Amino acid sequence: MTDENFPTVRGKLTPQRPLNDLTWLRVGGLADFLFQPADLDDLRDFLRELPQTVAVFPMGVGSNLIVRDGGLRAVVIRLGRGFNGIDVSGGQVTAGAAALDAHVARKAADAGLDLTFLRTIPGSIGGAVRMNAGCYGSYTADYFVSAKAVTRSGELITLTADDLNFRYRQSDLADGAVIVSATFAPPKGDPETLHARMEDQLRKRDETQPTKDRSAGSTFRNPAGFSSTGKADDVHDLKAWKVIDDAGMRGARVGGAQMSPKHSNFMINADQATAEDLERLGEEVRKKVYATSGIRLEWEIMRIGEFLGDPVPEA
Repeated sequence: MTDENFPTVRGKLTPQRPLNDLTWLRVGGLADFLFQPADLDDLRDFLRELPQTVAVFPMGVGSNLIVRDGGLRAVVIRLGRGFNGIDVSGGQVTAGAAALDAHVARKAADAGLDLTFLRTIPGSIGGAVRMNAGCYGSYTADYFVSAKAVTRSGELITLTADDLNFRYRQSDLADGAVIVSATFAPPKGDPETLHARMEDQLRKRDETQPTKDRSAGSTFRNPAGFSSTGKADDVHDLKAWKVIDDAGMRGARVGGAQMSPKHSNFMINADQATAEDLERLGEEVRKKVYATSGIRLEWEIMRIGEFLGDPVPEA
């Protein structure tokens, strides 16, 4: 892919850009191009004029992503400073897609609005909407009002909850569409109490999760017992870490990849792992869990791009 027919941009368009330093797991090959738009108009113009044959992949902070070693045959779009504003007014919070979840939670708490569940989620608002991110029994869908997105044809549209069809760790978004902002209507709370709650959440997270290691958060979705909005069913709630433990896979390794001894549903880059190491380990876990429990775990980490060698077979 060359940029001969690409539109002129005011942002930064980089060919053959390594993606490993943009993901939390620090793995992955080259993207054909990385586009960092200067602002909304720059993004709209670029998508409108980009040849329709060119694939587009919106990327957040890479906290829930494995880019395969062979790289990505697409234009990766990564939003930056022009898309990270946070506005709190009228009992609602509107945040740019590049705003970090933790920053949004703190800014909301300052205004007495409760988005505390976002505080320990290691991502940005665009990803939170795309994946219906959740924690501590609360999910993005619970407080979602609307989102603005730019379509592959450059049109700026408003999306409702019905449009996105939120489900457990999923939503519907058209291919190539880029979320640019989202608005939430959280419940009210006392600012001091909200900040204290977040500090407690951080303490508990650091006690139970490998926060000092290179990971991508939860590797697999919890296997059953969730409604379409992402709420847990207390009667049938199953945890991925428990079935991984029962399969004897806590601490398991493939190459430089390891299932964390501290939390068995966290995959970590323990020693210069490749993307293939990580994906092979994940499939080994899926295979063992299915053999011991009959449960087929589903990946929560998104895997994209091309294999450098033979594809990793799915369990």
